[in-house]
Amino acid sequence: MSIYERELKYRAAESLPWEKLEGGRVLLSGASGMIGKCIIDILMRHNTMAENPIRILALSRDEKRARERFDAYWNDPCFSYISCDVNGPLPECGEVDYIIHAASNTHPRQYAGDPVGTIAANVLGTKNLLDYGASHGVRRFCFCSSVEIYGENRGDVERFDESYLGYIDCNTLRAGYPESKRLGETLCNAYRQAEGLSFTIARLSRVYGPTMLSGDSKAIAQFIKKAAGGEDIVLKSEGNQKFSYTFVTDAAAGVLCVMLSGMDGEAYNVADGASDSTLKKLAAYLAGIAGTKVVFQLPGESERRGYSTATKAMLDAGKMKTLGWKARVHMAEGLASAVAAYRDAEGKW
Repeated sequence: MSIYERELKYRAAESLPWEKLEGGRVLLSGASGMIGKCIIDILMRHNTMAENPIRILALSRDEKRARERFDAYWNDPCFSYISCDVNGPLPECGEVDYIIHAASNTHPRQYAGDPVGTIAANVLGTKNLLDYGASHGVRRFCFCSSVEIYGENRGDVERFDESYLGYIDCNTLRAGYPESKRLGETLCNAYRQAEGLSFTIARLSRVYGPTMLSGDSKAIAQFIKKAAGGEDIVLKSEGNQKFSYTFVTDAAAGVLCVMLSGMDGEAYNVADGASDSTLKKLAAYLAGIAGTKVVFQLPGESERRGYSTATKAMLDAGKMKTLGWKARVHMAEGLASAVAAYRDAEGKW
């Protein structure tokens, strides 16, 4: 049994208020993405143990990719799929009890290549889904946000708690992602005030794992691909940046925990403190798995424009732990799992 399968089994059976979901309907945007795919895997695994199964409505833009990602569930009566772009008007999807908004451009090549789409998914997409939730009596809306909303560390803290707010230079291309995530959170608050809509926010650290997509241009994804192929790990900076990382099953379980157990209107940091790492340490570890070495290479212009300028962005997950959540898969085991999964899939996640 792979680490991913082991963790799906654990997360699907762990102590959560599943009764809130069972017999209900969950709409999930960005279903084919790294985290969306894992959330659906957990919910479908839980259905094998539930008397009243959870019905899942998966939304994404690319039906071909969705069919590949969800082939095991495609004809399951508890799973349904709609191809749509949340940046435009949503089709009628019927009544839903919970909405998880996980649709977003999430890596540097997308930030640089589709800056308008990046902002739109986090603002227009969020508004469209909030409108749908408000008009259909949704019980709770869960917005998947990001460590990026904290901006630059001002040098006054080791880790960001939920009240921290650093600096973002809004007059840059790269600012489109963090600024629009901030506005997405503000929209959730506005709908709570104007429409009485209950919401929670999961602020995710950098997430990795076997459900990463092949086109992911984040540094950790590139490192994992190189390691799986037995290639040198290419580091496009000095590698002194230090970030929080979370294995995908822990992150997905964190989103579900925030949605089901979090306080209305509250944000929670989802991060594995035991997996904080500098980029060069991460690269060296993966080079060790591959039996190769780390090489330094300057990034191209389009890549550079999409890269975060943060040098220290670690999350304090203390508030999250009060909900009973904790990370289970730490860096060594998680990276080995991701490399093995990529090798098994012959380079296709």
